[in-house]
Amino acid sequence: MCRHLAWLGRPRSLASLVLDPPSSLLVQSWAPRRQRYGTVNADGWGVGFWAEGREGPARWRSARPLWGDPSFASVAPVLRSGCVVAAVRSATVGMPLEESAVAPFTDGRWLLSHNGRVDRAVLPPVRDAESTVDSALLAALVFARGPEALGDVVREVGAADPAARLNLLAADGSRLLATTWGDTLSALVTDEGTALASEPWDDDPAWTDLPDRSLVAVTPDGLTVTSLDRPSRGAP
Repeated sequence: MCRHLAWLGRPRSLASLVLDPPSSLLVQSWAPRRQRYGTVNADGWGVGFWAEGREGPARWRSARPLWGDPSFASVAPVLRSGCVVAAVRSATVGMPLEESAVAPFTDGRWLLSHNGRVDRAVLPPVRDAESTVDSALLAALVFARGPEALGDVVREVGAADPAARLNLLAADGSRLLATTWGDTLSALVTDEGTALASEPWDDDPAWTDLPDRSLVAVTPDGLTVTSLDRPSRGAP
């Protein structure tokens, strides 16, 4: 029950991805256009990105609404990256409201965001989860199994909890992996790079809605989509 996006391509400012578009994550934090579950995303926000000269990803997260963080708004225009994962959060009822519960989560190499919900009782015990929320536990499971097994993890968790919504976005600085399972995801492929987002950030007709129950991979060579309704052999 969140909105998230990822970018891979020519370096862009965080503001151009998160704040400036007419239906940006900032706008989606109070007025999402395609959100099926929940009405606002005011329970925190997070941005993870790779900076030149830094091996792992950097993160900026907060339990405050995105619209209430002028510090990020002042710095985002001058922070640039070619690989970004960002999210605004609508917390599942009963889940804690804390910075550590906000995506993207990380294992030091990958970033991962979860748009959806899952019954924590179906998730196997995992170590090093950043929070007790379902999304953090799911992220820790993916990191433990390896993001290359993203499709297998989603199929297994979805079978254990048929009501789960398991839209995931993951990045390692040079590629994006994503799943669609119960919620929306759109793609925008341009000469400068590729964006994946819960909903388009503008009305550009080049946005494409991706089919449900799909595994999506983005590299500098392009975008591929594989059905999750058939067994996978790992991520493309």
